[in-house]
Amino acid sequence: MSPLAAEITIIEARPSHIRTIASRMRAADREEVFAASGRSPLSALCFSYRHSSLAWTALFDGRPEVMWGIGDINILTGIGAPWLLGTDAVEKNFRGFLRISKDWPAQLLSHYRLLRNVVDARNAISIRWLEWLGFRLFAPVEINAHPFHLFEMGEADV
Repeated sequence: MSPLAAEITIIEARPSHIRTIASRMRAADREEVFAASGRSPLSALCFSYRHSSLAWTALFDGRPEVMWGIGDINILTGIGAPWLLGTDAVEKNFRGFLRISKDWPAQLLSHYRLLRNVVDARNAISIRWLEWLGFRLFAPVEINAHPFHLFEMGEADV
């Protein structure tokens, strides 16, 4: 690790992490949650946390910078909606972030047979990351007059 790289620790998400991440949420994530739901960063993180069956926070040098989790779309058929919202620390420490995130899909697929959600078509960095993880992205569809890509990954994809 280079001297400038942050030490990244993953812990179970806590409500106390929400406000510090929301107050510094990266612009692309703020724009995405507003376009999809009309929610503020704080409201989006609170909603996502409350509706998740599993949720984690990544601490960069001890500070909450990224929160992610998964909520149930259909518990009977095993479909979950993964989500992730973070600060600019993700892009500043992208190598470390890639390293800690590479196994997330397989971990989530140990609880769900299919992962599915949408990503703002303008969110180029998130789209590249999802493709790097192995998610399939589909042609854009309009949600609230904004283009979003459906993305998904199933058990057979890992």
